[in-house]
Amino acid sequence: MGQSFDALTADHIAFIAAQKLFFVATATADSRVNLSPKGMDALRVLEASRLIWLNLTGSGNETAAHVQLCPRMTLMFCAFEGNPLILRLYGSARTIQRGEPDWDELYARFEPLAGARQIFELAIEKVQTSCGMAVPRFAYQGDRSDLDAWARRQGKAGIERYWFRKNRRSIDGLPAPIPTPADDGAG
Repeated sequence: MGQSFDALTADHIAFIAAQKLFFVATATADSRVNLSPKGMDALRVLEASRLIWLNLTGSGNETAAHVQLCPRMTLMFCAFEGNPLILRLYGSARTIQRGEPDWDELYARFEPLAGARQIFELAIEKVQTSCGMAVPRFAYQGDRSDLDAWARRQGKAGIERYWFRKNRRSIDGLPAPIPTPADDGAG
């Protein structure tokens, strides 16, 4: 059954590394709660109380807008294969944009992906496990290449235009920071 921890254990880190999908939740005091699925090998555990994840271009930019005003973030991982487990990480997040001092070092930890928008760093304050016995089993069939292919077709200028049109404001009208992209091989 459920347990709480102050930081990740070696077993938690191994579980996270095996997952193909995780969920991110954020909100401000007055905004809608945003819950987003993430994949594409875009998460790295740096230490027992710190991780980063690469945020790719999407239809919105809610997480970045929320973190600017309220850094609370929850990540959730579910076992869809093997033994049942739900793992939640609670903490405070910050956004790292292209051109900021930590960007190059942290971005180098990922395979370059077209449309990389921000990196989020989560300072983990609490880790919670629960049974996950009601989560259905699903078989992993592979990553989708649609987002990367779409971003590569847009090219650097096209991505910037998309960010300007679609990613400057949250659905609640909150400002969302938009990075100035460097050449990441996206064209």
